[in-house]
Amino acid sequence: MDSSRGIGRRAVLLSAPALMTGALRAPRASAAAAPFDRPALIRSANGVLSTTLRVAFTRGTLAGVGDVDLRLYNGSMNGPTLRVRPGDLLDIEHINDLPPNPDQVSHGDHNVPHGFNTVNLHTHGLHVSPSGDADNVFREFTPYDPANGLTVRSYRSRIEIPADHPGGTFWYHSHVHGSTAVQLAGGLLGALVVEGEIDRVPEIAAASDVVMCIGELKLSDGQVPELRAENDLNRVASTFVVNGAYRPVIRLREGEVQRWRLINGSAFTVLPVRVEGHALHQIAVDGVALTRTVERDGVTLSMGNRSDVMIRAQSPGDYRITAGGVLLATMTVTPGSGAPMELPTDLPGPAPYIDPREVTRRRSLTFHSDMNAFPGKPFPHAFRITGDGATPPTRDPADPTDPAYGRFDPARVNHTLRLGETEEWTIRNDSRTHPNHSFHLHTNRFLVTAVDGSPLDTPVWQDTIGVRRGGSVTLRVRFTDFTGLALIHCHELQHEDQGMMQLVEYVE
Repeated sequence: MDSSRGIGRRAVLLSAPALMTGALRAPRASAAAAPFDRPALIRSANGVLSTTLRVAFTRGTLAGVGDVDLRLYNGSMNGPTLRVRPGDLLDIEHINDLPPNPDQVSHGDHNVPHGFNTVNLHTHGLHVSPSGDADNVFREFTPYDPANGLTVRSYRSRIEIPADHPGGTFWYHSHVHGSTAVQLAGGLLGALVVEGEIDRVPEIAAASDVVMCIGELKLSDGQVPELRAENDLNRVASTFVVNGAYRPVIRLREGEVQRWRLINGSAFTVLPVRVEGHALHQIAVDGVALTRTVERDGVTLSMGNRSDVMIRAQSPGDYRITAGGVLLATMTVTPGSGAPMELPTDLPGPAPYIDPREVTRRRSLTFHSDMNAFPGKPFPHAFRITGDGATPPTRDPADPTDPAYGRFDPARVNHTLRLGETEEWTIRNDSRTHPNHSFHLHTNRFLVTAVDGSPLDTPVWQDTIGVRRGGSVTLRVRFTDFTGLALIHCHELQHEDQGMMQLVEYVE
């Protein structure tokens, strides 16, 4: 066992009944394909969703992969699905049962990965307060460690969902700067669903509602490397799971329609999701309904993206669900009777439009990587956001060895954003070695209006968007409702942990 994970580590060897939750199960005698598991579902009641998320090392067997020992929510490979309504309160107790961090500090550089046993909560895509005990990613839920003065075991988040919040698919994960990539690479994530008007469209209401949370595990001898050097995670082959199961089988009847809530919960990889022999009928992107259903051969999800699609099962048989060359799952269609179920056409999404005359300011940001900027260091690469609002440049901004230029500084507000104003941003990727950076803005969604300088025929509401190498994305965003500190960053989370992030402040 990796000694860096701590002498006296409080890993939990679950009892047999608990081990059966999610995709963590007792070893099987046969190598039969895993069934399609749905994560545990927790619904709000009387306007409140009250639950506990306990994070601990959990030992078990992942069917088709082998023995694992990972940081997990409630002992399951995929955290529970939280389902709320607009106007509800999320009241979540967090218990950090991880062992003390072997290094409580980042050795003087907060852009070096560190603190892998410290967690918090980010509700990705929700339009909620970023302050106080809400969606505040600057909080730290440290492990119990009385030797270092850390004596709290339980932390609480209270997140109020606005009464006019759109219904859609969101997700949650830990978001402490320095530890996000390692924790997500071990399956510390879950789906979050807000019910809404789109659910009442007759064809959607008649379909089964299926969460498909896609995770990307980085397993070496059943554990996630602790990321002590640049390539500790990169050198490990990815294991993709759906709802915590490896290559599961989902079963539909011929002519049956299901609604799939696709979530790219990967920290590293863009997923071009396709279903062999089937079209995907897209009804929402990043938790916002479209105005009409769009038929597609597949959907491409950058890290953090979501897409709601309807699928109608065709002739009986087995069909691969893939992302590029990766088999995610198999869809088995059995013979059906009667007429095929109907697909929706018109949808209750908001108009994909922000009047350009509303724009009061334009900003330009660039995702920039300097490879081997710090020779001889464990983390030699510099991941920066340059352009407007960058951290102060050196006298020679082209000097890649400057560790401050363009990297995250928690003491510097890079952008002050005023409520009620609308801005237009252009995000560029000038990295030579990274084919896709994924731009994510906390608290407010944005309208993507152009890609690589070409205006979109129909703009799209999103909160996360991939930017290809040498390309650009133009978006408009209206800042509403909530003040406080929040973030913009690359959702390739190792890049974020190493500095590809900026601080924004929403002000009156």
